[in-house]
Parts: sequence; C-alpha cells; structure tokens
Amino acid sequence: MAGSPGPDPVDGTRGTSNEFSALAGKRVLITGHTGFKGAWLAEWLLQLGGEVHGIALAPEAPGSLFERLGLAARLRHVECDITDAEGLSRHVREAAPDVVFHLAAQALVRRSYRDPLRTWTVNVIGTLNVLEAVRASNRPARVVAVTTDKVYRNREWPHAYRESDELGGHDPYSASKAACEIAVASWRASFAETSGVRVATARAGNVLGGGDHAEDRIVPDCYRSWSRGAPVALRHPHSTRPWQHVLEPLGGYIRLADHLNAAAPVEAVNFGPGPSGDRRVHELVSGLARLAPDRVWNDESEPGAVHEAKALSLAIDLARHRLAWQPLLSFDETLQWVDRGYSRDESTADVVRDQIHSYQDRRTV
Repeated sequence: MAGSPGPDPVDGTRGTSNEFSALAGKRVLITGHTGFKGAWLAEWLLQLGGEVHGIALAPEAPGSLFERLGLAARLRHVECDITDAEGLSRHVREAAPDVVFHLAAQALVRRSYRDPLRTWTVNVIGTLNVLEAVRASNRPARVVAVTTDKVYRNREWPHAYRESDELGGHDPYSASKAACEIAVASWRASFAETSGVRVATARAGNVLGGGDHAEDRIVPDCYRSWSRGAPVALRHPHSTRPWQHVLEPLGGYIRLADHLNAAAPVEAVNFGPGPSGDRRVHELVSGLARLAPDRVWNDESEPGAVHEAKALSLAIDLARHRLAWQPLLSFDETLQWVDRGYSRDESTADVVRDQIHSYQDRRTV
C-alpha cells in the first residue's frame, strides 16, 4: 500500500532557520500523518527539506487536510495500523528513520467511551509497537511520542500542571494516554541505552487550526454549525483549556527532536500557550463568533454530556528553559489564524503553507 517514491519540492519554500534546520535532509517518519496535526507537521517538514515517510490509517473522511495538501504524492505514504506489529516493523525498517514523530492515536474523548478497548490498544500497545519497531530497525533514532495535556490526574486545582505531577485520567482516552506515558518511561529505562534510541514524550494543549474536521471537537463543530446557519451547542461552556494554534506545539516537537541529541535530554515536556491562552470554552467560541456576522452559539451545557475535566492548564517552564521554546501567538492572534483556516475565500492548502511560512519567519526574528 505504499504511495509515491518520494517527496516533490514545494514552490516558494523559504530558507530554513537555525532553529529548524537540524531536520533538513534527515529521514523523518511520522505516524498518524493522515490526521490533522500529522498533516500540518508533514507539510512543515517537507518545506524544511526533510525526507518524510508516513505510516497511518487512511483518512477518515473525504476532504481531509492530508488530501487537500496532496501529501500522498509528496512523501512516502504507507497505510498500516500501528496495532499490526509485524507490518509496522517492516515499514519502519524500510523507512530507516533518523527521527520519528509518533502522533498516531485514538484521540477523541467521546469515542473512547464508545470503544474503550480500541482506544487502549491503539494508544498503549500501538505506541510500544512503534518503539519496538524502531529498536528492531537497528538505528540510533530519536523518537518524540506525542501524548496529551490530559495525562495528569486532574484535581480541578487552579495552578498549572508540571511534568512532575501525578499521572491519571478519568475517561478512557485520558487514562490510556497516561498509561502510554508510563509505558514509554518503562521502555526507555529498559531498552534506550542498549538500542541507542532516544525517546521523550510531548504533552500538548488543545490544538486549533484550519483543516481540522474531526467529530466532537469544539472548533470543527463550530464551523460545521455556522456553515448551516445553526447555533453551536457547547458540552461544557465553562470548562477551561490551554488553547493554542497547531503550529505552536509542532514547533515544540521539532525543537524536542533536536534536543534529544543533548547529553541529558528531557524525558517529558509540556507545550502550552501559557496563562494568557487558558480560556473557558465559551470565551473561545464567542471570540470566533465575533470574527464574522450571523454566528450564534448557546451558552448552556449540552444535556447528557460525558464527564470531562473542568479546569486544565499546563506549566511550560521546562520547555522555555531546556528547549528555548515559548509560544508566539496571543489568544486573539490564535483565533484570527484559526478563522482564516476555515475561510471560504482561500484554499486550506494555501492558508496552511502561508501560515507555516509566517510562523517560521516570526520564530527567527
């Protein structure tokens, strides 16, 4: 099920900065590249000049960002379920990656209630399959395993969670990602030194951006409703989340991959917007609604909504001090960038590429 033999250059690619140029020319593997975050990352890495390989399931629905960016024809695309250990190992061996960004996951909270076993299998066993496949490839690869901001045992307290705080999770998705963190730590302690594989986990906040059309996510739900002229129904309007544009954590993942070459790299790190981006759901939706006329939303909680944490915030001191990373976009700028990503006046692919260029240029100032 392999795709094209390799990536084609993108017209208008700009020079790489010192911050990102460490991956230029590297063999990079992304698991989950057909998903929202994976497609953004694949586009960015292609523009940095990397040799990009992708292993993932087929896109869930027509019109995905993966398809709009034409990624199947521009990278080495393979369809494989990460729970298929044998097939995955074969494809990883063929890719022979220097760097792996592991994003493949079952990432939806409400789906995890409907299918908890699949959620646990993909997120925990699938991650271990990826690590074992990299180990079997006999290459000293660097692996960034992406989990979530929801890995912490949520005590509904007012301060931000640090990487040293207790892991946990109420819903199957959050708990499976916390278990994934424990599994990665165990694998690292057991096999990293003998295999030469370096692995760290990345815990990102709630990411937003054009091209996300997943079910049960607040921003896609908003634009689906508004496109029909219908009001948005909010499940938990007063819950607080660390909202950030998708390019913010992706830049952090790239920094973390480079940092894994350090003598004593970090093992787990948060990527969030800082306190200014911690906003309630209704603040996010009302902010997007103000950017265009006739956008209506309902401030009442959706009846029968499943349990989700009320308060969540990430401390990002470790990323700032050890990786020299920090968020660049204000909350208002994030909303403007997100809204442009759903514009009917520009193609999603053009917006994605332009925003990657703009973000990278800003990062180098």
